[in-house]
Amino acid sequence: MNYVLPSLRLWLVTILVCVVGYTGLVLAFAQTFAPYQANGSIIEMNGRAVGSKLIAQEFAGPRYFWPRPSAAGYDGMGATGSNLSPTSAELAARAAETVARYGATDGNPVPADLVAASGGGLDPHISLDGALYQADRVAVARGLDPVRVRDLIEQQAAAPGAIFAPERIVNVLQLNLALDRLEE
Repeated sequence: MNYVLPSLRLWLVTILVCVVGYTGLVLAFAQTFAPYQANGSIIEMNGRAVGSKLIAQEFAGPRYFWPRPSAAGYDGMGATGSNLSPTSAELAARAAETVARYGATDGNPVPADLVAASGGGLDPHISLDGALYQADRVAVARGLDPVRVRDLIEQQAAAPGAIFAPERIVNVLQLNLALDRLEE
């Protein structure tokens, strides 16, 4: 019985330090040095939130670039991979449906990142090849010159890994917003 009170004191101090103190310290650091990222990297247009720079969202219309498939249904609260094996019939059917949606042909295969979901199911980026693959469809749907759409893709592409990962990627939401601004 004489160990209960010291144990409860130790438990309370541990909770205060590890839960309250540490969480408060991390929150204060994030809000001080990286508030945009700490608050979700929200992109606003005309004072209205339209999405996050960090979480993919679904675009289904032909006028927009489409993101990678999402095993989480583009739900930021449910980030997850599908956990389906490469031999899964369900995964093969989903991939075949996606390839058919893009209208791929033997001479023009769909880039792999447009068919496969990312590990968390919410990756907001596609490869430069994936964006260029969709350029003609988007240009036709919007009545724009395909060269102008490709130029916009090139402007939006970035290599965030610099020399360590030089492949350029495109944030789908930012590309679609830039595309909407083209038509204004």
